[in-house]
Amino acid sequence: MVSSTPSEDMARMRVDTILAAIDAIQPAVIYGSVTKVLGLMVEITGFPDTLSIGSRVTLVPEDGRRISCEVVGFRENRALVMPFAPLEGIGLGCRAEIGQARPVIYPCEAWLGRVINALGEPIDGKGPLPSGDHAMPLKAAAPQANKRQRMGDKLDLGVRAVNCFLSVCRGQRMGIFSGSGVGKSVLLSMMARYTAAEVAVIGLIGERGREVQEFLEDDLGEEGLARSVVIVATGDEAPLMRRQAAYLTMTVAEYFRSKGEDVLCMMDSLTRFAMSIREIGLSAGEPPTTKGYPPSMYNEMSRLLERAGPGEDGHGSITGIFTVLVEGDDMNEPVADAVRGIVDGHIVMDRAIADRGRYPAIDILKSVSRSMPACQSKEQWEAVKRAKQLITTYEDMAELIRLGAYRRGADQKVDEAVKYYPIIDEFLAQMKDDRTALDEGFKRLRKLLDMG
Repeated sequence: MVSSTPSEDMARMRVDTILAAIDAIQPAVIYGSVTKVLGLMVEITGFPDTLSIGSRVTLVPEDGRRISCEVVGFRENRALVMPFAPLEGIGLGCRAEIGQARPVIYPCEAWLGRVINALGEPIDGKGPLPSGDHAMPLKAAAPQANKRQRMGDKLDLGVRAVNCFLSVCRGQRMGIFSGSGVGKSVLLSMMARYTAAEVAVIGLIGERGREVQEFLEDDLGEEGLARSVVIVATGDEAPLMRRQAAYLTMTVAEYFRSKGEDVLCMMDSLTRFAMSIREIGLSAGEPPTTKGYPPSMYNEMSRLLERAGPGEDGHGSITGIFTVLVEGDDMNEPVADAVRGIVDGHIVMDRAIADRGRYPAIDILKSVSRSMPACQSKEQWEAVKRAKQLITTYEDMAELIRLGAYRRGADQKVDEAVKYYPIIDEFLAQMKDDRTALDEGFKRLRKLLDMG
């Protein structure tokens, strides 16, 4: 055994001391200072040239809190940032630390069954959120159009009206359009609970705070939550949080798609996502267009929705179901019109149908799925076609029938419509705890229409 000399021991001690001192050195922090606060907008100066749109900045007021912000623009050599939290305590000269330029998350399979906020932090009281090995950017580009796969086979969503009359294929994007209080959130929860997709990623964007727990416990349930990731940004949170919740929802869905899984991505609602962009854009000085929406809203909406759909490698897909809260029941308002031009079909929910007690209040004649009739068999399409013809005939004569001006026997087609319309209407009605499988729905429809 060779013993060390005192000089060698002393040298080792010096090296260990130097290494410990190096480890104790705090990393360099680049920072600027606040020069102006106006509404939700904060101007900072003293930043390096590397700062860009989307960079993160942390404001540090005197009370020690740390308020995360994002750079949304530049003006006269000053950066314009917006916060993810309230600005109480922020004043002139407040320290602004420069953070990462490209926000990323590290999702993994252990996120299933968890409820998180827009920053990727757990809010369900189940402990820390595990991190995966691969970084996923929040604002990723959509798959290249020439490399994308085609939509897959039909996806069972458990709702008769949708499965039969508005069939959705794996990788398709559908919008649910309705005014407030017509039942779109309940329809969304039915799809989340009964879907045949392997994973559900649900974004509650600008949701009412009191409804979140009701959705998790009553609508989604333990079974549905076990194979879901829920992202929540309530209506009282900052517009950046609401916008980022939508990006985070899509990013988590992209992670599971990259693992070869069929994902059902649901957002409620795109309207509140658009409203958050409006608040951000107007604060940054963008010119308003129709109903105050800035031009960037239409681009941001397209970039978000185009990320859903089939992947490039032929394995995995994101089937998107997005709700749109139409203002004043106007189906042609700016957000509804923009979304309808991007997605692969739309489900229109009518207040008049809800008022007479039929839920889900889907207007079959005004709704369209662009994957039909190519995804249906001949027998299935014949049943759907006949049911739609009967509904159309009845509604064309509805006023005369209600007034008693139509006499039975005057028109054979109208007589058939009067007979079958109540039966079809009852078929379309479905309680939220009632599930109907895809094939079972078509069999029941053909039987009700006396088609065998």
